[in-house]
Amino acid sequence: MPNDIAAIATAFHKLHDEEGTFVIPNPWDRGSARMLKSLGFKALATTSAGFDFAEGRKEGTATLDDVLAHCRLIAEATDLPVNADTESGYAETPEGVAENIHRLAATGIAGCSIEDVNVYGPGVYGGAPIYDLPVAAERVAAAAEAVRNLGRPFVLTGRAENYLHGRPDLADTIKRLQAYQDAGADVLYAPGPRTAEDIRVIVTSVDRPVNVIAGLPGMNLSVTDLAELGVKRISVGSNLFRTAFAAALRGAQEIAEEGTFSYAGSAATFKEISGLFDD
Repeated sequence: MPNDIAAIATAFHKLHDEEGTFVIPNPWDRGSARMLKSLGFKALATTSAGFDFAEGRKEGTATLDDVLAHCRLIAEATDLPVNADTESGYAETPEGVAENIHRLAATGIAGCSIEDVNVYGPGVYGGAPIYDLPVAAERVAAAAEAVRNLGRPFVLTGRAENYLHGRPDLADTIKRLQAYQDAGADVLYAPGPRTAEDIRVIVTSVDRPVNVIAGLPGMNLSVTDLAELGVKRISVGSNLFRTAFAAALRGAQEIAEEGTFSYAGSAATFKEISGLFDD
């Protein structure tokens, strides 16, 4: 039976309005989504990198059709709200972004993010593929208008990608997040800042819930730490997938290079894994 997406999306919106901080981990397939549900998480988020890697592709090479099918798979895996990593909206124009919001929402997801990376051109911001701010804000505004026309709740996240593209410019990042706030984003997200002070400045510079990615190299902030900074939502990106893949890679390397099988000593048992899927 299809999930009641209106109720699920309403619950997702409510999570952002309630007191406190919540973690929104990132599954990459049906099994990992159900595993995370069994551990008590209240919402999930897709990972574009984890999805690409799991499919044997380089990061950022999935098509819109690939992503639509993946969003539907994850949304149907559990009754939890799903926020989709939809990169830059898979369209060159604001009108195309708006059209794709409708297509994405039809998969059953409860929200998605729009990045300010220009994957269609060389970029004009410091040599990095970042849209000029007016263009980036126009794309978020088009997405927000599409969300208003959906007829159900849908959480739109505006993402400032400076730090992931060689521009660790906190002032410009905040300026961009403020513009996406004004354009209608419900949540703001700048992946990359690692220090408590930078995150505090971001949180206090906007009046929307802020998402932070945890577990980055050199970042040692816990859920409690991030909650004290005022962060509303914590994601982990492709970290869980890469951790699982690393374990399989090390095991396979041991077999290929050493001819031994000690890696299997840390494997989860059949009972442990089957127990995650009892419902």
